[in-house]
Amino acid sequence: MKITVTGSLGNIGKHLVKILVANSNEVTVISSNEDRKSAIEALGAQSAIGSITDTDFLVKSFKDSDAVYVMTPPNMGGQNIIENTVNAGKSYAEAIIKAGVQKVVMLSSIGAEFENGTGPIAGLYHIENLYRTLLPNVNVSFMRAGYFYTNFYSNVPLIKGMGIIGANYPAEAKMPVVHPQNIAEAVAEELQKSTTGHQVRYVVSDYVSLSEVAKAFGDALGKQLPWVEFTDEQSLQGMQQAGLPAEMANLYTEMGVAIREGKLQKDFDASGAPQVGSIKIQDFAKEFAGAF
Repeated sequence: MKITVTGSLGNIGKHLVKILVANSNEVTVISSNEDRKSAIEALGAQSAIGSITDTDFLVKSFKDSDAVYVMTPPNMGGQNIIENTVNAGKSYAEAIIKAGVQKVVMLSSIGAEFENGTGPIAGLYHIENLYRTLLPNVNVSFMRAGYFYTNFYSNVPLIKGMGIIGANYPAEAKMPVVHPQNIAEAVAEELQKSTTGHQVRYVVSDYVSLSEVAKAFGDALGKQLPWVEFTDEQSLQGMQQAGLPAEMANLYTEMGVAIREGKLQKDFDASGAPQVGSIKIQDFAKEFAGAF
């Protein structure tokens, strides 16, 4: 198959490209960074260097592809984040139509069924609905991933500085979490199989409480590590003091409220809480400790 991958060689892309190339697919990787060209080609893939906001570039890159994997970058600037995310989705949709692509796998998120109240995930709600409207005759798989394990690395300064880990949701709250490698495995499977219509697929490695997360990390680090629930105000101030732009800090705080209230997990729970990934929290804890 001829498959085009967006997202460069990020947390998911580097694993995905290796899997697809190993399965004898012809892979093109889109990246905005010219410096990634040699690393992409070293994996046996072709590089396409350009901006995902450049529709003409995307059309050229998508042309003749049997399948396309699309994702919006996690950092869409410090302002107008939701709008920028949706605009990237619009560029993808327009290019998909013009290039005649018939199969699309989109990276989405748990909670993407809600229009608002989920922080940055709201942008993915709009993109999912955009694709359902603009791509009625294209086979689209919405891969609703859990909370990335790698996001926990942002807690390293807090652990080192105060000996705690926490956020604006309680230790007993349960969170669907996922390793980027497991996302890559699920996306590769979806890209290479025959599908019809639009479908939602959850991609989760483990479903654990935050107290279990804290214990796994503490055990791996060889220390007692309590989970501390912060107020929304404390969470917001802490993120801004760490250098996060105010708009993004507000969105992450809002997402924390959705986790605390069980909103983010609602449809995942209703779908039977499927866990397809093999890398559990204890496995990732060892990676976490190794990079600590």
